[in-house]
Amino acid sequence: MNKFAIQHIVDSSYCFPVSSNEIVLRLRTGKDDIVRAQVIYENKYVIGECQKTVDMKKSYVGEIFDFYEVKLQLEDTRLAYVFYINDGEKNYYFSEDGVTETYDFTIGFYNFFQYPYINDVDIVKCVAWMKKAVFYQIFVDRFNMGNKEKDTSYVNLKWGDVPNPKSFAGGDLKGIIEKLDYIKELGCNAIYLTPVFESISNHKYDISDYYAVDKQFGTNEDLKELIDKAHARGMRILLDAVFNHCSENIEQFRDVLANGKNSKYFNWFVIDGDKVSENRDNYETFAACEYMPKLNTSNKEVQEFLLDIGTYYVEKYNIDGWRLDVSDEISHTFWRRFRDRIKSVNQDAVIIGENWHDANNYLRGDQYDSIMNYAFTKLCLDYFATGTKNAEQASWKLNEILMRNTDAVNNMMLNLLDSHDTHRFYKEVGENRFKMKAALALLYMYKGAPCIFYGTETLTYGGYDPDCRRCMDWDNAKKDGIYSDIYELLHALSSIRKEYDLTDGSIKIYAEGEVLIVENVVKDADIKLLINNTKDMQTVGTTQVKPESFYILLNGGVLING
Repeated sequence: MNKFAIQHIVDSSYCFPVSSNEIVLRLRTGKDDIVRAQVIYENKYVIGECQKTVDMKKSYVGEIFDFYEVKLQLEDTRLAYVFYINDGEKNYYFSEDGVTETYDFTIGFYNFFQYPYINDVDIVKCVAWMKKAVFYQIFVDRFNMGNKEKDTSYVNLKWGDVPNPKSFAGGDLKGIIEKLDYIKELGCNAIYLTPVFESISNHKYDISDYYAVDKQFGTNEDLKELIDKAHARGMRILLDAVFNHCSENIEQFRDVLANGKNSKYFNWFVIDGDKVSENRDNYETFAACEYMPKLNTSNKEVQEFLLDIGTYYVEKYNIDGWRLDVSDEISHTFWRRFRDRIKSVNQDAVIIGENWHDANNYLRGDQYDSIMNYAFTKLCLDYFATGTKNAEQASWKLNEILMRNTDAVNNMMLNLLDSHDTHRFYKEVGENRFKMKAALALLYMYKGAPCIFYGTETLTYGGYDPDCRRCMDWDNAKKDGIYSDIYELLHALSSIRKEYDLTDGSIKIYAEGEVLIVENVVKDADIKLLINNTKDMQTVGTTQVKPESFYILLNGGVLING
């Protein structure tokens, strides 16, 4: 048994309360190292008098680790516990002192694991509407032009042509309002918009006025109309919070350019010296973009400025949450304050960070609710596009991603195949229709909220930014068009998410032969996804899985055949 592989961390994704009297414990061990894991637990103040022992279940299997899990129902939440494991030959205890062959419970108060008390405020709760959310991401300029009377002199891209970084196609908020019913019929009930505020770019990530909708997109009244009409249809709207940086044209930075150290806004930015240099190389920016100076979010005045913006749109416009741009470059202190302010206005406003990597330190209930799950994106590329992972390896990685976070966070993750910041997934899989459809099935059946990028339903092709930001193909966005199979699949997958709460149950991810299996067991339903990503016939039990095919089974019967 590899003792170094054994891990448990209190008050983390290995130990977290899910209600006022329930707590989930996880134990990591070496792959196939042990045959049994148990938890011995009791009230930390009554050592040795009322011990209980329960078995743990091997719930998740990774490449080199197994993960055991148990949910304890507690009468007294002042919890003390140790693990009891057997490797097939010997029994061991695992406590704060590590792995030992004996354990003295009479002095356990020195070295048992403990969760001292379940405080309600420390329970990470899932935003209720996220449990059945299906997102549709829109890059506004390329989606749909609804206002035909506006000044279009800025438009320099013929609709449908390949864009460049300076292209403007004319999409706007009225165009989204026109297509709300279309988005809903597709099965999506939440919309994530890239920035809509005043900016000189097509992407609007360089904001000069956070309180004004950009004229190219419409007016503040148009934004309010979009939100209200979405809500009337039972749909949610998520806006993009660009708080790491701003435009060089924002009032505060212009003042710094004019007055240097004497500007009252000088410390709003991170500048080396007493003024901005002539060649603009002495202040911090987003990436290497000098036209997007980085905001000093450690500055209390900057924090208040941004907090007011965040709460303004939740309170006055009733948005349903924020996606946080470049969120991992902003201070933890700011995000803690941001969460407090936003949740004080609307507890159900969701906060989703743009962290491309493991963000556990942001996801402990005091900052974000979840992140854009690019780890899931990468796995899908490895499995479907490059073939660097087979079915078993894919199952390992999918399990490992879940083990990064608590159940509530996993249920709120924004899972995606592509976005405005990546190559289009359809291009990455070599325009293989089966691979695209199978990846969508996996997206919808995995823990978290699926998010599709506009144009997925018409198999939009595109490389890296700006090529991924092509115009929406409205000529072919039809139920009965050349992409009807994609449309029908998305609608069917969304119907499953609508009918069954995949957050309220267990998930098991594994492989049989070269078939990847994702099994969700929820109330009255066993929903099983089988994917054969090979060119050979595979067998799962008595089910023959054809080459390059997938099935979704409901209680053993075929629900979707792909």
